[in-house]
Amino acid sequence: MNRKTLVTTADNRTWPTDEDASVLFLGEWCKRFSQKRKWEDLNADVLPYHWDNREKLVSDYAFLQDVYENVLVSLANKLNNIHSVDHSLRYWRILIGPWLAMFVQILFDRWSTICDAINDPMVDRCIVFERDSLSLVPNDIQDFNQLFIQDDWNEAIYAQLLQMYFSDKINIICVPLNETVKFTKDPKKLGLLSKAKGLFKQVVGGLNYLLPKKQKFFFLSTYLPLKTEISLQIRLLQFPRIWRSIKTPVSEPCANMRTWNLDLTNGYTNTFEKIIHKFIPLNLPSCYLEGYEELSCVSQDHSWPSNPKVIFTANADIWDDVFKVYAAQKVDAGAALVIGQHGGHYGMTPFSFTEDHQIEISDKWLSWGWSDICRPKITPVGNFKAGIKLLKYNNNGAALMVEGAFPRYSYYLYAVPIASQWLKYFESQKIFINSLPSHIRDMLILKLYPNDYGWDQAERFREVMKDENISDDEETVSQLVKRSRLYISTYNATTYLESLSSNIPTVIFWDPSQWEINADAAPYFDLLKDVGIFHETPESAALHVGRVWENIPIWWESAIVQSARKKFCEKYSHSTHAVSQNIKEIMSSLVHS
Repeated sequence: MNRKTLVTTADNRTWPTDEDASVLFLGEWCKRFSQKRKWEDLNADVLPYHWDNREKLVSDYAFLQDVYENVLVSLANKLNNIHSVDHSLRYWRILIGPWLAMFVQILFDRWSTICDAINDPMVDRCIVFERDSLSLVPNDIQDFNQLFIQDDWNEAIYAQLLQMYFSDKINIICVPLNETVKFTKDPKKLGLLSKAKGLFKQVVGGLNYLLPKKQKFFFLSTYLPLKTEISLQIRLLQFPRIWRSIKTPVSEPCANMRTWNLDLTNGYTNTFEKIIHKFIPLNLPSCYLEGYEELSCVSQDHSWPSNPKVIFTANADIWDDVFKVYAAQKVDAGAALVIGQHGGHYGMTPFSFTEDHQIEISDKWLSWGWSDICRPKITPVGNFKAGIKLLKYNNNGAALMVEGAFPRYSYYLYAVPIASQWLKYFESQKIFINSLPSHIRDMLILKLYPNDYGWDQAERFREVMKDENISDDEETVSQLVKRSRLYISTYNATTYLESLSSNIPTVIFWDPSQWEINADAAPYFDLLKDVGIFHETPESAALHVGRVWENIPIWWESAIVQSARKKFCEKYSHSTHAVSQNIKEIMSSLVHS
């Protein structure tokens, strides 16, 4: 029997070239649909994914949160020492927390899969690239966000793990890396309205440099409609300003600054903690190490308020390092940090790093309607995100089906399909489409998720539906709603909250084993289930669509359906004209507290 070659990614330059080779793919992420001809005839097995056991996923999340807290304390102390500063733990949690937690969770997944693969006695070798260990160090968290979805970065992490910890158990064959795949983002096509808004913000942002920096309230990436944000500042007796994000300065990683190991304050309680302490110096974004001084300076040397009393954002606290260092500095100086809900999923599921992190670092966390007696920082104010608002749908139109996608490789953890589990999600989409009556299937519009992540969504869906039924990328969801009679949501995110709030006929379906719901949310989804809005199988959803298709208004406008919709929205997507006033009262109270 042939010995197996371990293949870690979809980069086929690390695949064996001998025709009779046996292969163990580390996961389904190795098998790009567009490369089917290269792998379908191989003598290959795929390693079962460790987080297909969702009970293990939940317990691992709790374990990794403990590891994260332990590492955060040690890394904060180390960075204070390196940079000769004395910042609080909250400061470092705000600045490095999102990257650190994500990296801990990512590395644990990569390490776990390799451990499982090495346990196969037939695995004999793995081909890896020779590369400079600093070649894929990210500049900041946005850079990291584009790296971890790529085969190139993941191959490097797998190679580092194999060479450092498994070289005595597997034959590692190093080959030259002739070129490095760099991430290139497709330019976003903007309509005239988007271009006009961008130009307006650029002009207004430039005017900020001419205005005084002494303001009590600072707003950035709030998700508030522009009109609402301006009105809110006026209500707060502040001259309205529109601030813009600032790019993180670019700094090059330096090997001499990365020779330290991270000593965990509480010692090592498990093997993984011994691994993470070596990998953090190798992979820490350069803006937190080599570029930290410049990052700190640039956050002060611009038009943002010099001494705000309250800072409000919805997602800059995760993905904007200039904002994070600014907010961390001001919070250490006494400012209050208010974070608003920036999408769906919040408050509904048993675990979510983003939710846990944002609530931890904030003074107030503003929800779209839900609350939690155990977490008093959460304050319901209503859905303030501009979405599918006040749109008219077409009673004789199509069925709009909105798709979701996730990276092929795991990232921060929350209750969604993770990595290769997207394929199970995709299979449920095919089952739904094939279960529809043919006349409805012919009127189906499929809106693909804008980031493909290498799943080759369009090619996969073309096997089950006509190309003309797959929407052009240029058409927005709002535009498609106007020519549809029914909105079909297939994943737990923002989309169906907006359609339900706008009273657009909506059918939702997903697999509850992939999209777990917590005990507080379950009764509200039961309300939707009882009236045909929410379904736990694609077959049930398709059957219901066929049943109501010819006269959707009779079903949708019935008292029982509207009652369920309103009760659900009251909890998770509450529409109210008092949003601005609610936020104003919260922010005013923080100034005087």
